[in-house]
Amino acid sequence: MRPNRQRPRRCSWKSATRCATGRPSLEGRAINPVAIPPRAQSRARDLASAEFINCALRPSSLGLALIAASAKGVCALLLGDDPEAIEADFRRRFPNATQIGPDERCARVFDAALALIDAPASAPVFSLDARGTAFQRRVWQALREIAPGQTASYADVARRIGAPKATRAVAAACAANPVAVAIPCHRVLKSDGSLSGYRWGVDRKRALLQREGVRVAV
Repeated sequence: MRPNRQRPRRCSWKSATRCATGRPSLEGRAINPVAIPPRAQSRARDLASAEFINCALRPSSLGLALIAASAKGVCALLLGDDPEAIEADFRRRFPNATQIGPDERCARVFDAALALIDAPASAPVFSLDARGTAFQRRVWQALREIAPGQTASYADVARRIGAPKATRAVAAACAANPVAVAIPCHRVLKSDGSLSGYRWGVDRKRALLQREGVRVAV
């Protein structure tokens, strides 16, 4: 009598997992996703939208200067006397930003920004990341085209950007300028040539113009 020999089981590719492990394969089965709590989802979205910006508050010849740089360039140069007010202005402009201290590269850029305050007639040696509406960016570009030592009126700037009736909107765009001196809104005067308002104080505007050799009323 011949011994009863059991034939080996044949395993197809589809059942290979079951043959090797003795457990059913998950192929072709729907896998329920792991439930993520809403709070964790919110934190994940916040992290995904967060931006790290190098930031420093330094003394300058015109008071305190908050200088900030993104991966694209200097995104803020804010002037003032009250550190809390300057930092509040920065947080309002960049609500999702995480402030970090400047690395070696940014430290050199920040030094150049401070030097620009002392010599506003010189050209910026750093890139800019000025953020605003399309209209604001048009105004800011027009401001950068005003030569050092020269001035323009708000009406002049409005005509240059092809919006001659937008004088008030131009003034508002100047007030919203996030990068003082590098975007020279201090070179814009009233139509009669007198000093008008300046986001960081008329005295600072006068000082910057005088450093460029512009005669202004005391």
